[in-house]
Amino acid sequence: MMVNERYHSYILLEPLGDSLPQRRTSRHVHVSCLAYVVLAGLFIASVVLNIVHFVRSTHSPPAPLDDYQQLKLYPLLNESTIPSLSEDFWRSAAVVTTLYSDSYAPAVATLGHSLRLVHTSARLVLLYIPSKVSTEALCIATSSGFVAYPVERIPPPTHSHGMHEQYADQYTKLRLWSLDVLPDPITSLVYVDSDTLVLHNFDELFSLPYTFAAAPDVWLGQRGFTLEFNAGVLFLRPDSRLFNSMLAALEIARYPPGWAEQAFLNQYFATDVLRLPLAYNGNLVIKERTPNVWDSLQGEMRIIHYTMIKPFLSSDGKGMPLDRLEERVRAAAEELRGVYREEVLQWGDMWRETRRVYADRLRECIIR
Repeated sequence: MMVNERYHSYILLEPLGDSLPQRRTSRHVHVSCLAYVVLAGLFIASVVLNIVHFVRSTHSPPAPLDDYQQLKLYPLLNESTIPSLSEDFWRSAAVVTTLYSDSYAPAVATLGHSLRLVHTSARLVLLYIPSKVSTEALCIATSSGFVAYPVERIPPPTHSHGMHEQYADQYTKLRLWSLDVLPDPITSLVYVDSDTLVLHNFDELFSLPYTFAAAPDVWLGQRGFTLEFNAGVLFLRPDSRLFNSMLAALEIARYPPGWAEQAFLNQYFATDVLRLPLAYNGNLVIKERTPNVWDSLQGEMRIIHYTMIKPFLSSDGKGMPLDRLEERVRAAAEELRGVYREEVLQWGDMWRETRRVYADRLRECIIR
């Protein structure tokens, strides 16, 4: 009787077997939810950090040339420090350009006249590829004073897939370094592309103690002003041993093939190039990218480089007859929204003067 009273208040419980799995499942659900929350948090944090990094990288403080301010009060040159060079020195100094097609002959003639006007002390030398240049074009190109030297074409290296077609002959520019073996050797030179116009004398470059110098390149768009140099204006000292070294390096050097010899030279002289002021290579890109910089260069610009438009070529890049060049210049001045109108007309004025001053010589070229 006492035993029954002892268990009188006993409550029958449900079997444990049905409740335990439910508790385990509930715990697993909580753990899984927590894991998803953590992973989602990590993903969101990663996205946020990447966005912050992107914003910082694309909104960094502008480079000085992109936010140019006219602050300087000093001239480009301290002329009192330029050494006086002897006549013997100038006999082995040259301003050199190249001609690889007939279409650039009027440009070379105009360039020669502009060099005459600034009274450079160096002699004028034209390197040309005989198989690419006609007798008439060579006559036109040399009418204003360039002395022509035939050179053998240097073909692009075997890994030049992707190179712009118009640069196919540009590796011949490397022959500049072989001019120390001419009968009248050249020991220092300033190279200028034929699509340039000289505004002021740059003889001071011949006093540089360096082996190689060039002005920094500039591009439209995000690339902008760069440490890479533009190969349109170069100072260098010819050296046949260096020339042979460069030829050997062509096949093994790694560089973007699209820009041909300019990309190769940037790789070859990567650590040694002396970067010249922008005034020595007035790349027209500067005017469109940062007009303030272009305006600041006007008083001291030595050379205009017609990179964006060629006043002496048709709109599709072909050569123009001499009697239609002035018409072409007027049309070119209005192209590309007229951004380069002043510079194109400036080239046209120089060509008109070239044609007048060397009229007899040019007439002989056409009669031949």
